[in-house]
Amino acid sequence: MNSTLVSFLGHWLVSGLALAITAAVIPGFRIRGFFTILVAVFLIGVANTLIWPVLFVLTLPLTIVTLGLFVFVLNAIILRLCAAFLKDFEISGWLSAIFGAMILAIMSTILHRMLM
Repeated sequence: MNSTLVSFLGHWLVSGLALAITAAVIPGFRIRGFFTILVAVFLIGVANTLIWPVLFVLTLPLTIVTLGLFVFVLNAIILRLCAAFLKDFEISGWLSAIFGAMILAIMSTILHRMLM
């Protein structure tokens, strides 16, 4: 197997684990099933690649004024957008989305450093 493919699959699975942990600890953040987790991680990755940079540029003044904290709101927007496309992925409100974005970022960083 190609090492790039193995690396991609490893990152995908670790990101899925981070999403599952986030769903377990954040009230109002629900995801059902292993397949849904993998699809959600894929959608989040695509949205982070295509939509997030546009949102970041459009909200750059607000991000600067809030000393970068608005980035968590951008991540929450991406999460809610992806949840809207998947039946078994639910985020009940903006607070759940924002705290979920924070925990997901922390868990992703920790797990990628530990496992990759």
